[in-house]
Amino acid sequence: MSPSSGSHVPISPSILYFGTPVALLTTENPDGTDNLAPISSAWALGHTLVLGIGAESRTAANLADRPELAVSLPSPHQWAAVERLAPLTGAHPVPAAKRAVYRHEPDKFGAAGLSRLPSQAVRPARVAQCPLHLEARVRSLRPGGPDDHFRIVECEVVRVHAAPSIVVPGTEHIDPSRWSPLLYNFRHYFGLGPELGHGFRSETATGAE
Repeated sequence: MSPSSGSHVPISPSILYFGTPVALLTTENPDGTDNLAPISSAWALGHTLVLGIGAESRTAANLADRPELAVSLPSPHQWAAVERLAPLTGAHPVPAAKRAVYRHEPDKFGAAGLSRLPSQAVRPARVAQCPLHLEARVRSLRPGGPDDHFRIVECEVVRVHAAPSIVVPGTEHIDPSRWSPLLYNFRHYFGLGPELGHGFRSETATGAE
């Protein structure tokens, strides 16, 4: 039901994850191993990808020193694996601000029950079970948020991999009727509902709506 005019109320939510996609970021640790971390602050324009990550995270430190990453996008049914990653950190020792909630885990792939898949254009590995992978390089990394609590990372996507099941046969296009991202909606996990329609620039419209 649509709200009536003037019926909205002012609120002060603690977070603003208003239905954003989950992404799993793989970065390279100082010893050459992979760090895997879930985020829910990402958007893309063309082949530019912008990420928001915690300033004290292992991911931020890795990208500052080794500016390559693999971005793996999970499906809704993989939410439990993402949640197994959520309380883990690759930072050691665990930063003071994180100690009440997070614990150090050097093998996040194993802890989440996920498998590594070698990347082709960057060093960090992809998540084999995810249907969509983006290999990327960092263009810029800058402070953001109150007291520089975040890092805003602008990346260039240099290679995209997709499971054949989500690609329109004979094309370079993702089939949106067969690909559904995992969404993080105010700290709850969701998938997409049925298609409602398509944008006027869609290259995969079927005319069935």
